[in-house]
Amino acid sequence: MRVPLLALLVALAPLAAAQSADVERSVVVGGVKRTYLLHLPAGRASASGLPLVVVYHGGGGNGRNAARMSGMDAKADRAGFVVAYPNGTGPALANALLTWNAWLCCGTALDRRADDVGFTRAMVEAIARDQGIDRRRVYATGMSNGAMMAYRVACEAADVFAAIAPVAGAQDTDDCRPSAPVSVIAFHGTADHHVKYDGGAPDVSLDRHPRADKSVATTIAFWAWRDRCATPPARSRNGHVLHETYTCESPRTGVELYAIDGQGHAWPGGTAGLRAGNVDLPTSEISATDLMWDFFARHPKP
Repeated sequence: MRVPLLALLVALAPLAAAQSADVERSVVVGGVKRTYLLHLPAGRASASGLPLVVVYHGGGGNGRNAARMSGMDAKADRAGFVVAYPNGTGPALANALLTWNAWLCCGTALDRRADDVGFTRAMVEAIARDQGIDRRRVYATGMSNGAMMAYRVACEAADVFAAIAPVAGAQDTDDCRPSAPVSVIAFHGTADHHVKYDGGAPDVSLDRHPRADKSVATTIAFWAWRDRCATPPARSRNGHVLHETYTCESPRTGVELYAIDGQGHAWPGGTAGLRAGNVDLPTSEISATDLMWDFFARHPKP
C-alpha cells in the first residue's frame, strides 16, 4: 500500500507540533549535521553515572514521535535514566519522513547510505562526555525501521550497547558479527502486516525499496546462539502474550521474546504511531517500555 505524501504529512503534523521538555542537540558526522532530542530525568541534579536508552523512531517519524509513542520520558523520570531520540534522514522537509539506513530499509536514508551507525556512536560519545553517563549501561530500542536500526547497532556497535529491545522490526542481514555479547529482548505482533512475524515481503509498506524480512524466530535463534544460550527456551503464556526466555552462559546476558497473538504493527502498551489512516492499535496486556527497562536494568555490559 502506498500512502500519498500529503496524506502522510497531515498524519505526522500533530506529532511534529507536540510539545516536549526534551532538548535538541546535534553532532556532525562526515560533514553532515545530525540532530537528536535529549531527555534528562526530572528531579535529578546530575545525570552522572546514569544509564542511557537510545530510542529510534519508526520510518516516516521523528524523535518527538518516538517519545510520544513509547512514553519513555515518563519511565526515565520514574526509574532514573537518560533518553536520546535521534532523528533519521529525510528527503528535504525538516524532521518529516525521516528513515534509517538499516540494511534493506528504508527511504532516503537507504538511498543516501546514511552513516547511522557512525551517527549513533558520535551521539553516545557526546552524551557520555557532556553528561557522564555509565558507559556499561547504554541500551537501544526502536519501532519498525527503528527496530531494524537497533538490530544494526547490536551487530556493528556491540562495544557501545549492552542490550537492545527491538519492537516490530527485522534483522535483515546474513552478516551480523557483534564484537561482544549483546542481550536482546524483542516484541512482535503475530498479525503484523508491515514486518511479518514469520518473515517475507510486507503486505503493507510505505517504502519503495523491495525487501523480504527475516522471521522473528530466525533472528531470536541467531542471538540465542551468539549469546551462548540454552535451547529450547522456557515458555509461558498470559492471555494473548507468549513469553520466551533463554538461559545464557553468562548471567549478565539474556535473550527474551514477547510475541503478541493478533497484534499488528504497534508498540505494546504505547500509543499508535500515526493519528490518521490505517493504524494498528497496541495491546494493553503488557507494556513494552516497562518490560524492556526491567530487562535493561538486569543486563549491563559484563
